[in-house]
This record gives sequence, C-alpha cells and structure tokens, in this order.
Amino acid sequence: MDYVELNVRVTDPEQAEILVAELADLPYESFQTEGELLKAYIQQERLADCMTQTDELLARYGITERRYIAIESQNWNALWEQNFTPVDVDGRVLIRAPFHEPRSGYEMEVVVMPRMAFGSGHHATTCLMVGALCDLPLEGRRGLDMGCGTGVLAIVAVKRGARSVDAVDIDSWAETNCRENVTSNGLSDRITPMLGDVRCIAGRKYDFIAANINRNILTMDMPAYADALEPGGDLLMSGFLEEDIPVIESRARACGLEPVGSRFRDGWALVWVKKH
Repeated sequence: MDYVELNVRVTDPEQAEILVAELADLPYESFQTEGELLKAYIQQERLADCMTQTDELLARYGITERRYIAIESQNWNALWEQNFTPVDVDGRVLIRAPFHEPRSGYEMEVVVMPRMAFGSGHHATTCLMVGALCDLPLEGRRGLDMGCGTGVLAIVAVKRGARSVDAVDIDSWAETNCRENVTSNGLSDRITPMLGDVRCIAGRKYDFIAANINRNILTMDMPAYADALEPGGDLLMSGFLEEDIPVIESRARACGLEPVGSRFRDGWALVWVKKH
C-alpha cells in the first residue's frame, strides 16, 4: 500500500489545527506538524478522489503552495519509527513503541507500534481520551473503541479493568495494526478488533464508548452510539475543536444523552455525555 504525504506551510499552530480538522473530514489518516510545516498522509489510491477538494480547501485558507510526495509502502514504517517519540499523558500514562526503553513512575505503560494508523497518542485528542479513560470507572464494564486506529484506547481501557472492548475502524490497515498491538499486549481474549463502520455495532450493547473521530462522523453516528449504550452508560467523544462543543452537545441531547463534562487541550476538545 503506497501513501502520499501532503506538505503545506502554516502561519501558526491555530491554522495547523484547523487544517487538520478539515482534512480529517477527507480520507487523510494521520498528521504531523514540524515547525511551520504540516504533513498529512493519505493512501495514494484515495487521493485521486479528493485532490480537487484538498486544493480548494487550502485555497480557502490562502494556501496556494503545497507538495504531494509519494511514499512507497516499504519506506513507511521506517519513516514512522524515525519520527515516533514516547508520549507522556499527564504524567500518568506512557505510550511508547517497542523500540523505546521502558520508564518507571507511570500508572500504566502502553506499547504500540503505530504503523500507518492514527492513534499513536501524539495528537491532543488521543491524549484527551486517554486521560478521560483513566478517570472513568471501567472495572468489569464492556466498552467500544470507535475509530480505534492503533487500538491504544481499547488497550488503556482493558488495562484499567474493562471486561472487554470492541475496537472498530473503517480502515483495513488500522484494523490490522490494532490486531497486532492487541496481540503484542497479550489482550486478544478481551479486545476484539472489527473492520467496518458504525453498522458493526448494530444490536450490541456497551457500558461505555470512546469515539475519537471527527465532528461530522460523530454527529451522524451519535444515534447509533446512544442506542448501543446501556442505561447509565458513558460516551466520550473527541476529534473536534473547542468551538464545536455546542454542536456536539446539542446533538447529544437530541439523542437522549446528557452532557456532564468537557476537557480541552491545544484548542481541541473532549465531551463526556451519559445515557440516563
């Protein structure tokens, strides 16, 4: 599988965050920011369907210069290993790759090989979700990690005592990577990776759901999340900016879910709602 790296110059961190949120609504899978350079990664075969949309999006923000760089699949993992650094989540959780040394002093270490899947922990939304899962009572509960990427949220939840977690992603590479990480963490008996969209959870019931996707998918799929939640169940949502909170909370109330809290990090937000 070959990928393309889109390179654009950004004027400030806020513009980078806005562009990431916009590009995430297209088939771009992961992002990196290096100073003034924003890098967005997409499967080569999917770029053809959205290159015009990408160019029009960038033009709306006054960006006329961009580069599309082809990355052969055999070079991808080496690129990730070169750029992947351990992630400290609030001094409580360390997310690292197998080639990093263990560190003491954390409540939990999660070891994932990120490959091409979103969810290495570097993005603010993943950190928000990990922190929220660490504060949520999970012992003996059944959960769902929707848009699981590497499976890091499912792994955190089970390590905190969740009885079982379904980990769903629409991308086949993410599902494969999640399965690899679940196995390497010795959790195959408690985490079930699933390939597909929200239709995968039809008829299933959960005590908690973690959905780190984007605003449009969240608002579209929220009725299905509400239906899948047991009474008293918790839904943690991230993948959107602070300014999107009113939209998310309004949609939640329309689905019979009550907002009970929110968190913020680098302009990104998390909303916690409950089903009564």
